[in-house]
Amino acid sequence: MSRTQHGTSTGDALTPTERGNKMSEEYRIQELLQREVYVGETLVGIITGERSHPRDEFVRSMRLEVVDDVAGEYMRKPAGAAPLSKELVHSIRPDGGVKLSKSMRELQRRWRNTIRIDEQLWAPDELVDRAVMDNDGVDIGNVVDFVKVKRTYRGVLVNTHSALRRKYDLPDTLIIPVKQLARTTAFLDELILRCKVNRLITLPSYLALNGDESFEN
Repeated sequence: MSRTQHGTSTGDALTPTERGNKMSEEYRIQELLQREVYVGETLVGIITGERSHPRDEFVRSMRLEVVDDVAGEYMRKPAGAAPLSKELVHSIRPDGGVKLSKSMRELQRRWRNTIRIDEQLWAPDELVDRAVMDNDGVDIGNVVDFVKVKRTYRGVLVNTHSALRRKYDLPDTLIIPVKQLARTTAFLDELILRCKVNRLITLPSYLALNGDESFEN
């Protein structure tokens, strides 16, 4: 088991520096919303938004509604929406579409390095620092990291709140199985679990992930 660290000029390409950690000021999210995204002449999907967070390092991806045939060919299991890294934005096409700087194989590689929640794919930067709530509205803590098992994300590492630690005798951090993540909330920036805390801490998948001897590093 391992933990991961984690007015547009038509046709003008971004420089490598501008394509670093965030898009050029020339291409803000408001200007890219609802634009079609292309790799070469292949339509990949439509940009639908991005995470709402005050820190840029947690907003490195946009949300992309992926067309069905692309999802079927380039995802392990098709998903309706996926992250699109801002650093892949190359330019605006003459027809108004967004041109990406990488190949479909690079998109496929990045989509494999995501977390699946409610039939959507999410990049780690879209989930770090989110509040984690059980399905009864109890605030457990915030996501600080992720756990991979055999190159697949299996858990999210959460810093727990002190009141909850006292009530359930929990450690400072715990690992919540990815399969127990039911959905996200856009405006409140939360992750909602499928069950209550007292049920979560009895699940075999939870107990396995939180026992260091259960998996190899």
